[in-house]
Amino acid sequence: MPVEKPGITLTWGTMNRWGTMRRRAALLIAGLVLLAAAPVMAAESPAEQISSFRLKHGEGRVVRDTTLDRIAIDQARAMAAKDDLSHDALGPFNKRVAPSRAGRAAENIAYGYDNFEKTLGQWIDSSGHRKNLLLHNASRVGIASAKNASGKRTYWAMVIAGDYEPKPGKGRKDREPLVAVKREVTSASKPKSSNCHIKLLGLCI
Repeated sequence: MPVEKPGITLTWGTMNRWGTMRRRAALLIAGLVLLAAAPVMAAESPAEQISSFRLKHGEGRVVRDTTLDRIAIDQARAMAAKDDLSHDALGPFNKRVAPSRAGRAAENIAYGYDNFEKTLGQWIDSSGHRKNLLLHNASRVGIASAKNASGKRTYWAMVIAGDYEPKPGKGRKDREPLVAVKREVTSASKPKSSNCHIKLLGLCI
């Protein structure tokens, strides 16, 4: 039996179709709301940010490496535990990076920012750290951060490395890096350490 109203005649089939249309419209609206709430683009990972910078300056991409990540984690935690920005917080860089079996490696450290993007910007603005980011033939990177006991200061460590294959015709007596450069960034709130800022083959420059 139809349901009648003045000027309008509705059948049960029409009502069912309208109900279906309403449900579809509600689902469509819900889908649009969820789409609007989702981020437009996922943020780049630290390795991708470094790679983007390197590509702009003619160097190759780098990928995260578990061994370099562990070296960076140990270094960041050691600095945070001592609340001291120092490449030697856990020992000489050459020895710390030796397990990576890389022929070339460099380390940047910093403290102050909670996110990597700002820390990377800090390194890019420093000529020495910039050179490390653009280390020639680098292909792998390790990145880590750790907070000090108060939780108010974040320490960062980045280890970048390359030349994993020995050069033809040239044997190596040990597996320590041929080149190891290290640089650090300090904020204005903390005086710089008297230690040298660059070490090349064990020499302070």
